[in-house]
Amino acid sequence: METKTYSVPGIHCHHCIHTVTMELSDLEGVKNVEANLETKLVTVTFEAPATEELIIDTLAEINYPVAE
Repeated sequence: METKTYSVPGIHCHHCIHTVTMELSDLEGVKNVEANLETKLVTVTFEAPATEELIIDTLAEINYPVAE
C-alpha cells in the first residue's frame, strides 16, 4: 500500500473536493482519498491495480491537473 500527496491548484470549492474524491475513489485499488480545500492538496492511499500514473492521469482528465 502506498500513500502519495499531490498539489492540485484547481481545487477552489467544496464541489471540487467532492468531484476529486468521488472520481479517485472509483478507481480500483484506491483505498482512501483526502482532499484539502485550504492547502489544495490531495492525499491518496492506493495499491495495485491503481498506480501513481493512473491517479495523475485521472486528475488531468477531470480537469484537476497535478501541479508540476
